[in-house]
Amino acid sequence: MSDVLALPIFKQEESSLPTDNENKILPFQYVLCAATSPAVKLHDETLTYLNQGQSYEIRMLDNRKLGELPEINGKLVKSIFRVVFHDRRLQYTEHQQLEGWRWNRPGDRILDIDIPMSVGIIDPRANPTQLNTVEFLWDPAKRTSVFIQVHCISTEFTMRKHGGEKGVPFRVQIDTFKENENGEYTEHLHSASCQIKVFKPKGADRKQKTDREKMEKRTPHEKEKYQPSYETTILTECSPWPEITYVNNSPSPGFNSSHSSFSLGEGNGSPNHQPEPPPPVADNLLPTTTPQEAQQWLHRNRFSTFSRLFTNFSGADLLKLTRDDVIQICGPADGIRLFNSLKGRMVRPRLTIYVCQESLQLREQQQQHQQQQPKQENGDSSGAFFVYHAIFLEELTTVELTEKIAQLFSISPCQINQIYKQGPTGIHVLISDEMIQNFQEEACFVLDTMKAETNDSYHIILK
Repeated sequence: MSDVLALPIFKQEESSLPTDNENKILPFQYVLCAATSPAVKLHDETLTYLNQGQSYEIRMLDNRKLGELPEINGKLVKSIFRVVFHDRRLQYTEHQQLEGWRWNRPGDRILDIDIPMSVGIIDPRANPTQLNTVEFLWDPAKRTSVFIQVHCISTEFTMRKHGGEKGVPFRVQIDTFKENENGEYTEHLHSASCQIKVFKPKGADRKQKTDREKMEKRTPHEKEKYQPSYETTILTECSPWPEITYVNNSPSPGFNSSHSSFSLGEGNGSPNHQPEPPPPVADNLLPTTTPQEAQQWLHRNRFSTFSRLFTNFSGADLLKLTRDDVIQICGPADGIRLFNSLKGRMVRPRLTIYVCQESLQLREQQQQHQQQQPKQENGDSSGAFFVYHAIFLEELTTVELTEKIAQLFSISPCQINQIYKQGPTGIHVLISDEMIQNFQEEACFVLDTMKAETNDSYHIILK
């Protein structure tokens, strides 16, 4: 909804429609299973009332004549559904209107597909950055019905909210595409739309009843100026959505012949996007990062879905975002993940201990001074300098501890026979998983090594 809708739906543009369009047989027909309002004049466009959040069926009908569009026989087509503004005034400010709605309704969408009720749709997709758009593949030769839910109401976008105001009309627009030579759905086949108003639950039924009662009170002569109420709404042909480049620029992955399943937040950015090499261990975003480098950082860290949204953001711009800002823009799950990545937050290990390798010289110094003064907490009673290394444990097992100590000594884990902890009166207690799980956080140990009796391996003693 970022561009002004270039559709011939306004009264002043009706004359620009070709006159032969009325008799033209269209390749597809879309039928919204909701009654039209009886309070619409004869030459005006139909108006349909919907309830917020209620599932409404739209039947996707193959209307081709024999031999028409043979290239799609046995193949799938892609349809994109949008809920957009009908009024031109709101079209000019669509971006601001949607951002305001997103701010007031965090985590909600304007348009959703009721997948369990829908029939014949393949790979339905809802991009988290395009709240008003959904898309899917379908086979024209098979029965296809999609159930949609509209979650915004018409009065949410009125300028003055004083109660009793008229809600703004929306449009439901469907654009259908076929595959090109590269397997991308970019070749436009057909577009159609209808005018709707959305009310709070059961409000549409009350409005329909009110309109019907008003029409019953009119004279027969006055009734002739109005359209009858039809049980269903036929979407009428219109110009395709003007932002045609969305097919290549869309943050969601492009459809291809393999019809792989869609994973939200793991998108590739576009069909032409080449996979990036794996990121280095430390891939922190810097304030000096340019917008182009910021885009690469988003792709490397699996935020391709939001790359288009942050097109002009430099590293400094992204780092200025608060946690609430990021959640509002990206939703709770991806927002928290992006915020943690921006701040360079690493996952805390379950246990951290500090170890120091005891040398022969330090051991002799310790023995000389043990009788002179009590041993201090850091094990350094002689003023000697101890260098400790941090060991981070996740699994809290003896196997993991063995591997980490072997890595510290630059030896193979097989060369460590047993690990002991020095207990009371100097006894050696065999380390077990349960003992490691009861280690204090940031406990300090001095490591002593002792040659094993049978082979070339060593015993490790934690003091």
